[in-house]
Order: sequence, then structure tokens, then C-alpha cells
Amino acid sequence: MIESSVRLPVSPRAGRFLVLAGVFVCAACGLVYELELVALAAYLIGDSVTQASVVLSVMVFAMGIGSLLAKRLRHHASAWFGLLESALALVGGCSAMVLYAAFAWSGGRGEMWAGGSRYLLVAFSLAIGVLIGAEVPLLMVLIQRIRRQDAGGAVADLFAADYVGALVGGLAFPFLLLPLFGQLTGALFTGSVNALAGAALVFGLFRQDLSVRARWVLLTVNVVVLSLLASAAVLVDDFERAARRAVYGRDVRVAVQTDVQEVVLTGGRRGSLDLFLDGRLRISGRDEQRYHRGLVAPAMCGPHARVLVLGGGDGLAAREVLRHPGVRRVDVVELDAGVVDLARHDPALSELNGHAYRDPRVRVVHADAFRWLRLARTRYDVVISDLPDPGITASTKLYSQEFYGLATRVLTDGGRLAVHAGPLSTRAHVFWTVEATLRAAGLRTVAYRVGGRQSGFAAGPDRTGEGDTAPRDWGFVLASRSRPVLLRAARSEVVRAGASAAELTRRPGLAPSTLVHPRYAN
Repeated sequence: MIESSVRLPVSPRAGRFLVLAGVFVCAACGLVYELELVALAAYLIGDSVTQASVVLSVMVFAMGIGSLLAKRLRHHASAWFGLLESALALVGGCSAMVLYAAFAWSGGRGEMWAGGSRYLLVAFSLAIGVLIGAEVPLLMVLIQRIRRQDAGGAVADLFAADYVGALVGGLAFPFLLLPLFGQLTGALFTGSVNALAGAALVFGLFRQDLSVRARWVLLTVNVVVLSLLASAAVLVDDFERAARRAVYGRDVRVAVQTDVQEVVLTGGRRGSLDLFLDGRLRISGRDEQRYHRGLVAPAMCGPHARVLVLGGGDGLAAREVLRHPGVRRVDVVELDAGVVDLARHDPALSELNGHAYRDPRVRVVHADAFRWLRLARTRYDVVISDLPDPGITASTKLYSQEFYGLATRVLTDGGRLAVHAGPLSTRAHVFWTVEATLRAAGLRTVAYRVGGRQSGFAAGPDRTGEGDTAPRDWGFVLASRSRPVLLRAARSEVVRAGASAAELTRRPGLAPSTLVHPRYAN
């Protein structure tokens, strides 16, 4: 048993309370670092389930390693705890900026797994996990120096403070830090709090345990760490602008963080406009007409008085729908009100969508498409599914058997459902899984592709990273209760858009994707 100290500046009861308060703060900061890595990795790399699994599993493993390593540091627990908290503050606080920098400057435009982002994610998870894991053994020594108690009681007290702190940190991240500071500044702020808490605990309670040299070293390290974090916080806006230019090019016109995602518009003229959502290229004025006509035109060959557009907040699918005579009503269900606001008011984007939102036949509902369909009572002749790519974890439910079952409920007897199913040439497995899922929902399908010669844009939200000369195509599925046919008029529409359409041979043997068993991979 470690001998208790008799040189505390406060009573043992107050000292014990301060140690537990330090545990609380450090635990809150530690969980913020974990959530920050998960959130940023999902944004930069994609597939949030995979990123959360990588970060959490690696970090828990590293915490075990850190606990073992801390056994060698117990004899100078005060000094090592102070240094450990400074290191954790620096590594955790700067992790978001370093990951974003690696993504922006080491990767080719459009490559979500570019450069060292994936390896840096693992490295930061390991480093932060080791440092967090070393905290508890050292804190166990420090709390025993204040007042002797049995090991079980000390562990119970420490873990209680640790778990409550983790709860506060977990709630503070989405509800306080992200809205107020954003990801980069939020991580820097958390690092500063972490460093101050560690320094206050060591210098406030255990300064007598430190030699003069140890005090100066620890003070210098803390000053350097806090100075670095403060300097980074001052420069974070310039850094973010520079990184954004590295990712999107120098012609960024609009960059806003809505309640749902980051929205970036680059270029100004009709042919140069690009729209990025959470770092993924969504539309390009160079060839978006081929994509949107390929998605909409085949489904419009038949009754189309009432049309439902799921997603498509940019207004481009609605523009194509409104080209067809006989359309009386177009309902657009878009989760992100910020995208619709840009589509209404940005001069270049509103020109590109033909000012579709000025048309009195167009009605907009801001809601999650899945939830909205569960409550919908109106029936539609045509449903256009222009939604984020199924490889993004948050979107897999919008490509599930349950979702298509709900979409079928709002179709009229002869209604058609058109679905963007991803780039066929690069992600054939995903495309044919979408088609199999539609069939499992009781629909009959026709799969087709629209090809183009130009590049730089992958229809829908995925970014191929193939450069400006690689050929590409877009895969679609047309579905209804009775087998739909790609009519000659629909083919002509697609051909006039500068592409070709052809029915594809089904790829057999793929199981449908469901809510509890998603089968798409990023």
C-alpha cells in the first residue's frame, strides 16, 4: 500500500474530492477525443459504422496497453500524471486538425481513402487510448496518497467519477461543442481544458511531491502545450479556409455548415458549378443533365400528374420533372433545409435548376424520407429516389427492403419508382444489391445505365477519384408492380442528354438489404 501524504494543502476529504473532480474532467475530455475521431473519420473517410468500430476497438485495446505501461510510472505518479495529461491534451486537441490536413493535402481530389488518413486515424486512436489507459493506475496511486482505503473502494470511487465524466463529455460533444465551436476548435478547446485540469490537480495538491526541476519541467511543458493549442485556435479559421481550397479548389463560393451537413458550392457559371455535401461531390454543371434526365425521363413515360421526389434538394430532379407536360404536383422531401435554401437563392444553382422552386406546383417538405413515407397518405404516379449513396452508413436505410416497401405504398396502381443505384462500373455489387432489394419489396424491375464520356463527376454523392479522363456511367433501376419498359421516348430523352441507355442483364445470387442486415459497403 502506498503511504499517505501528510503534506497536502487541504484536508484529506477536500483532496479526495479534488482528485475525483480531476478524474471527472479528464474522463469527459477523453470521451470527446473518441467521439471527435469517429465523427471526423466518418466525414472524411465515410461509412460511420466502420470508423466507429475501428476507433473504439483500437482505443479500448490501447487503454489496456496504457494501464500496463503505467505500472512502471507509479513511483513518481504526480509528475508522470502531469506529463501524461499534457501529452493527451496536445495529441487529442490537435488530432482533428492533423487528420483534416492529411485529408486535404495528401489525397487526390475525390479520393475518400486518400493518403494516410486511415493510418493516422489508427495512430491517433492508439496514442490517445494508451494515454487514457495510463490515467487510472496513476490516479489510483494519487487518491491512496490522500487517504488509505481498500483497493475495491478506491476503484469504485474512481470508476464512478470516470463514468459520470464520460456521460457529460458524450453529451457535451453533440449538444455543446459541435454547435458552438465546430470539430477543429472543439478539439482544441477540449485539449486546453484537459491540460489545465491535469496541471491544476498536480500543482494544487501534489506540488510537494515534485522536485524543483520536475516543477519547472512540468510547468514548461504545460505552457508550451497551452501555447500551441491557443495558437492553433487563433489560426484555425485560416487553416480551414486553406484546407477547403486544397480539397475543393480555389473557386469556393459558398461553404456553410447546416444542421445536417457541410455544403460547399464551387464555380459560378452554369458549366463550372460543383456542389459538395460533406466532402462528396453531389452535382456538377458539366454533365448533371445526363444524370438527372437518365434518372427522371424513363419514369415519366406514363401517367405523371403527381410526382414525389425523395431527396433532390438541389432542385435538379424537380427541373427535369417539370419539363414534362401534364405534371400537376411535385412534392420534394428533403432533410436539409439549407440545401433547398441555396437552391432557391444562389444565383448559379437556381439558374442551373431552372428556378424550379418558383413553380407553384412544387411543394417542399423538410423531413427524413423514411419517416415521411411511414405517415404519407397521398398516392403518386411517379416516385424519384435521388438520395445519398447507399455506401454511406446513414443512407443504408433509404436503400432497404423496408424503405422500398413504404415507397410502394404511395405508388398508384400503374406508378413507377426510379432509383439511382450508384456507379455500375466501379460498384457493381452495390448496384445489383439495390436491384435485388427492390425485387424483394415486391416490385418488378428494369436495370439500365446512362454512360458519358466526360469525367470529374460521379452522379450521386460518391466520388470516384479517377481523374478527369476516366470513363464512367450511372446505374439506375426503374421499378413498378408490373414490369416497366424503357420506352422509345425515354431512350430518346436520355440520348438527347448526350448519353446512351441500355437494359442490363440481372446479376443473380445477391440478397436484399434490410434495416437489420444492411448489405452495402463503402
